[in-house]
Amino acid sequence: MKKLLLILVPLLAFLGGAVGGDMLGGSKPAEPAQGDAATAAEPGAAETGDPAPDHGSEDGGGEAADTGASLDWFAFPNQFFVPILRNGTPSAIMILSLSVEMPASARAEIEAQEHRLRDALLNALMIEANTGGFDGNFTAEPAMQRLRAALLAAGRKAAGPNVRRILIEDIGQQIQ
Repeated sequence: MKKLLLILVPLLAFLGGAVGGDMLGGSKPAEPAQGDAATAAEPGAAETGDPAPDHGSEDGGGEAADTGASLDWFAFPNQFFVPILRNGTPSAIMILSLSVEMPASARAEIEAQEHRLRDALLNALMIEANTGGFDGNFTAEPAMQRLRAALLAAGRKAAGPNVRRILIEDIGQQIQ
């Protein structure tokens, strides 16, 4: 009897967990049709039926929308570390993981400029740190919009108009 319970209890626990996980996971969304690939890239666009937003590209209509090219993302392999100085001594370190959104056709060009782009983004992050951008509630929407705008301007200056957005994947502060 004990041997049967040793086998039966873990089996029932596994089945219960699998069924519970399936119930909590909910139904998976249907695969988008081939023509909906552009709107599926934008989470809010599929629900409203609106075309994908431009994200403030300089050419107005957006190069990806004109050519039908899909968007791609380049994730920097290493995090960005930005020291926060107070009275000449380090008081904290900001740690960020960033990615660049671009047309898929521009991926090779962006990867070739990785070091220049990383330098420009790190420079923008240092300016943000030195002007108090990471003080207080640095994750508030106005602060995040200001940070995104500064990063986008630096990215476009370094790598050109193929940089559509700078995505902030992770952001954290380590106080020393």
